[in-house]
This record gives sequence, structure tokens and C-alpha cells, in this order.
Amino acid sequence: MAERKARPITIITGQFGDVPSDELFAKLQEIGYDGAELACGTDHFDVRRCLNEDGYCEAKKAQLEKYGLKCWALSNHCVGQGVLDQIDERNLTVIPEYLRSDDKEQVWKNCAEEMKLTAKAAKKFGASVVTGFTGSSIWPYLYSFPPVPQEWIDNGFKLLKERWTPILDVFAEEGVKFALEVHPTEIAFDIHSAQLALEALDYHPAFGFNFDPSHLIWQMVDPVKFIRRFQDRIFHVHMKDAALQLDGENGILGSHLPFGDYRRGWEFRSVGRGNVNFEEIIRALNDANYEGPLSVEWEDQRMDRWFGAKESFEYVKKVAFPKNVDVVFDAQFAK
Repeated sequence: MAERKARPITIITGQFGDVPSDELFAKLQEIGYDGAELACGTDHFDVRRCLNEDGYCEAKKAQLEKYGLKCWALSNHCVGQGVLDQIDERNLTVIPEYLRSDDKEQVWKNCAEEMKLTAKAAKKFGASVVTGFTGSSIWPYLYSFPPVPQEWIDNGFKLLKERWTPILDVFAEEGVKFALEVHPTEIAFDIHSAQLALEALDYHPAFGFNFDPSHLIWQMVDPVKFIRRFQDRIFHVHMKDAALQLDGENGILGSHLPFGDYRRGWEFRSVGRGNVNFEEIIRALNDANYEGPLSVEWEDQRMDRWFGAKESFEYVKKVAFPKNVDVVFDAQFAK
């Protein structure tokens, strides 16, 4: 009987955006990664060059192959955020300069067009998924005081449909999936809001989720329940950890304390060092027949990132067992 092949282990490159591609890819090969989830807007992947520059795609593929790496997904989180957000200086610092404008409406339009181009670039490059954010026009109204009319919330989901459906139509035309990373500050940040987003988009076939348990666990949402609710919409998976540090003085809202401050009520942690139960997540992903990559997203403010990238790979390799599809264990006694 042939041994079941494990899912590929990749890493999203956004947290290494300052590291030149050759240096980063060589390091990933040394650690043992199978591939990289390339972050757009960095030296790692350029959407416009992919579409407009002869030979760029081929050269980027060759560069990955040189180090024994593949790419199953592109990441364009910050640009996606700009499609639906209430634009301010924070957005303008993280999107490419050519998308910026003093006119907020123009920023929304620019980011929407860039996401359409990202779908086309992914198709050309051979990546089947684009991970990212949608932004949210209603996130500032999370706590309803002064009282927020329900109509405002409803309009936020209507705006999601208005701005994102044309983008998703391009994804569908290109045969590429968009995987929203369910995350505070996005239109979907837990199970119920994810359901509302699906309904608002009329269950668009190109729209699904980049499952990331770290953003659920600190909200005290069960990541396994998320997988089981949306198992046919899990298009990509981030392996990322977080730890609750509630001590009676803090809470889950962060206390206006920066990441790395030990007084925070929660922190992102290197994979395997937080509260996420990855074994149960792997079992749920196996039940859902998820066969895509397991992509490490490394964030731990109090740990060296190369140490973290290496230990995260080793942890995921150890915990990510393949699904049993052939053997009923107790039936073997009859043999």
C-alpha cells in the first residue's frame, strides 16, 4: 500500500518582506519548507511585473525551483483591506504607492482593480489561491455605543457585496479562489460574521476562507467549530498560534498595549507555543478533506524570527499527520 503523502508545508513571506528573495528562499530550503506563500508588494512577488514584464513569471518560478520551492498561493492582504475600509493614513502606509490618493473613493477603486489584477497574476503564475483581507466599513461600530442602527450594519454587508462581487467575478473567470483571512477589522471575524459575509455575497463560488486559528482563539471562538461549519469553504490554511494571558487586569481588547508587552491579555506566539490545539485542527481538516498547503504565519514579537520559522516548520511537520482512508483498524483482526 502506498504511503499517504503529507500536505506541503509553506510559510507566508510577509513577515520577511525586508529579506531579499534569494536570501529568504535559500533559508527556507535549508529549514525544509516545501514552498512559500508569496506576499505581493514585496521583492518576493510583484503583481504588475508579473502581468506586464516579459519573462518575470518564468524567472520567479525558476528562482523558486532553484531552491526546491513551490508556490500554491499568493498573499495580497493589505490591498484587499483597502477595498472596504474607512481609509486613513494607516492604509496608505501599507498599500503600494501607486494605489494611494487623497481621494478615499479613488483608493477604494484602485485597490479593487489591483485585486482583480492579482487574480489574473495568480492564474498566470500558477497559484490557485489568493489569500487576503476584505476590510470592513463597519468594524469601528463593533461596540454599539453611541447606539448603532441595525441599518448601518446591514449596509456594511451590502457594501461588501457591491464592492467585492465584481472582484470575485474576475477570480471566478480566472479559476482562482479568494480566501479571506477571518480576522478582527475584517467584515468576517468570527463564525457568525463569516456566515453573514457568505450570505451577503450569495455564496459566491470564488469566495471562501483562509483558516487561521490564531485570530479565533483569542476571541474565545473554537477554531475546530469554524472548520466544521465551513468545511467546503476552507481554501487555504495558516498555521499560527496565539496565547491568552488574562490576569484579572487586562482583557482581550489589548488594553492599547503594543505586541510584545507582557501585560497584554493575549499575544501571537510561535506555532506550538500558544493555546491553539493543532492536533484537533488537523483532525478536522482531515475530516473536511482539505488537501492544500499548511502555511506557517510566524509572528512572535519576543522571539527571533529565524528561530521561530525553523521551530514552526518542525512542529507542523510533526503534528500534521495525513488522513487514513484505507484501513478500519479493528477490522484487521479478522485478517
